[in-house]
Amino acid sequence: MAPSAIAPESIPTPQSKQLIPTSKEDPAKELTPLQAISQGVCLPGIPIFSSYDKHRRWILEHMAGAFRVFARKGFTEGMSGHISVRDPENAHTFWTNPLGKHFATLKPSDMVLVDYDGKVVGGNTSWPANAAGFLIHSAVHKARPDVHAACHCHGKAGKAWSALGRKLEMINQDVCYLYGDAQALYEEFGGVVFSEAEGKRLAAALGPNGKGMILRNHGLLTVGGTVDEAAFLYTLMERSCEVQLMVEAAAANGIPKVYVDDEAAAYTFKMASDSESLYWEFQPDLQYEREMSNNAFVELAL
Repeated sequence: MAPSAIAPESIPTPQSKQLIPTSKEDPAKELTPLQAISQGVCLPGIPIFSSYDKHRRWILEHMAGAFRVFARKGFTEGMSGHISVRDPENAHTFWTNPLGKHFATLKPSDMVLVDYDGKVVGGNTSWPANAAGFLIHSAVHKARPDVHAACHCHGKAGKAWSALGRKLEMINQDVCYLYGDAQALYEEFGGVVFSEAEGKRLAAALGPNGKGMILRNHGLLTVGGTVDEAAFLYTLMERSCEVQLMVEAAAANGIPKVYVDDEAAAYTFKMASDSESLYWEFQPDLQYEREMSNNAFVELAL
């Protein structure tokens, strides 16, 4: 029998009754998400630095590592794609990748420092930055002082899902990291971003709480308090697009979807999508990249 053209109704799932884990020593004190996921000694928090120079060196190393992780996962597409990270000392400037260099080759010393006016003010001044990328990232950084890093690529699954002009659905545990207003949709597409107005509209669509956004007919954008957080969310969002496409194919053949209910999705978001947990989610990929590249993106002096 041919599959029905009518979308099947979803099957409701039981309501979540999860409780926030509490300290054994003080049952009235809730554990942080990182404490809750750590059985035994807790993973350390995001590092704190004694100087801007040390912080900047750490940021650029992790930024270069993120690009190499993206390359290994196949997120490259010609000259498209960029990461920006706000400078720890001069908040009106941000670091980004040089236009035309492959992600897999990048080192901290390759990064370009630009200000909100688009001027190259430091770093690798011998290579240009991506003009379209600048307009996107500068608008996001201006609109969201809490955002220290943003990632945008033209990954295969992200581009495919973006053509449908829909948000990702809460169909598994991992995509719940983007529950509620943590996920946004930019419903316009006017070609390559070469106007400040387009950048501002894009930043407005992300909203005050957005962590990830689908850019219709374009790709994905993620943000975070660290480049590690933004990079992990990008890898998660790209994979979630791939999974959603697989689920859509199954549903088109008459298999009904089962959604995560709102209470369970909200609980998962609360217990997994804070900045410290998302920072740590990226560390295994970064550690692997260090091993595979023999620390090629680690520079002791810049």
